[in-house]
Amino acid sequence: MGIDYEAWTQTALRGAEFPRMDTEMMLADPRVDVLRMAAAAGDVRMAAFGKKVKIHKINNIQNGLCPEDCGYCGQSKVSKAPIKQYAMKNEDDILQEAHDAKENGVYRYCMVSSGRGPTQKRTKQLAHIIKRISHEVGIKTCLSAGIVDLEKAKILKAAGLDRLNHNLNTSETHTPNIVSSHTYQDRVDTLNAAKEAGLQTCSGMIVGMGESDEDILDVAHALRRMKVPSIPINFLVPIGGNPIYDFNQLTPERCLRILCMFRFVNPTAEIRIGGGREGHLRGLQSIALYPANSLFVDGYLVTRGDQKNKVYQMVKDAGFELEGAGDDDWTSNESEKFTLDDDPNIMNPKTAWVG
Repeated sequence: MGIDYEAWTQTALRGAEFPRMDTEMMLADPRVDVLRMAAAAGDVRMAAFGKKVKIHKINNIQNGLCPEDCGYCGQSKVSKAPIKQYAMKNEDDILQEAHDAKENGVYRYCMVSSGRGPTQKRTKQLAHIIKRISHEVGIKTCLSAGIVDLEKAKILKAAGLDRLNHNLNTSETHTPNIVSSHTYQDRVDTLNAAKEAGLQTCSGMIVGMGESDEDILDVAHALRRMKVPSIPINFLVPIGGNPIYDFNQLTPERCLRILCMFRFVNPTAEIRIGGGREGHLRGLQSIALYPANSLFVDGYLVTRGDQKNKVYQMVKDAGFELEGAGDDDWTSNESEKFTLDDDPNIMNPKTAWVG
């Protein structure tokens, strides 16, 4: 019996939960025509978001100096990656970068601070910055600052924070294989605290860390149960010096299958193509915009990514539209003074993707 792609589309549009067997097929069944599946997932995406693509930009406001032992992260205490460590950036610098992001057509400005989680004092400092960005810049904000309890989540909400990011990263079963300094439940508790405080939640995963198909499916279905509205899917970037380096699991087709499955299981969630898309999706990046409706520009935490002009052109060429962008935002700016090649805190992982 053939694959009924239209049935998958209709199941998602009804908001019905997929049988586990169907989602297993999406990831692994060789009979699945991945391009036909992407088109079917695209119908689900179009119903929720139309042709709009949301652009997000990460500001790594504190780099390294992290006591956690996440094996995939260049900022963790166990990594030997050659990154430049620094404490939190100057407040005015963070505000200026928020202004720059807005001027460049970025929909949401995402601040990331390394560490287990903010102290009470740091939480109030972050709240002050968020309030200034809200009042002085007028751009939507997302914060990723580690483990946050209800009291701190309420402080951030009162300051005007839109979303709190805390990725599940992998399944509960696989978590002990990638980190020992916190638990899967710690991450779930942070998301629950954010939701109780009235914040939108943002949570996704990193694929390519030695996980099984079952682990990926566990995360997709868990995020559905938790009704997470924003789901970033990151593809492991092999960084020399990290304990978790490369399991040779990812191909462009595999990455596209994962994005399609997440779209079907979470039909109204914002599915964001995260770190590693440039090297792992390669020529399928524009096709990945059928299941996904959001992506990052200008790099990630410690690795480079495509710059905005290249990303904007890809979006336009694929027939999609930048959300909230005017015609000027599509225009190449040859006078840009800063490129990622100038940033000593960002490493180029491209050699790790060769072959």
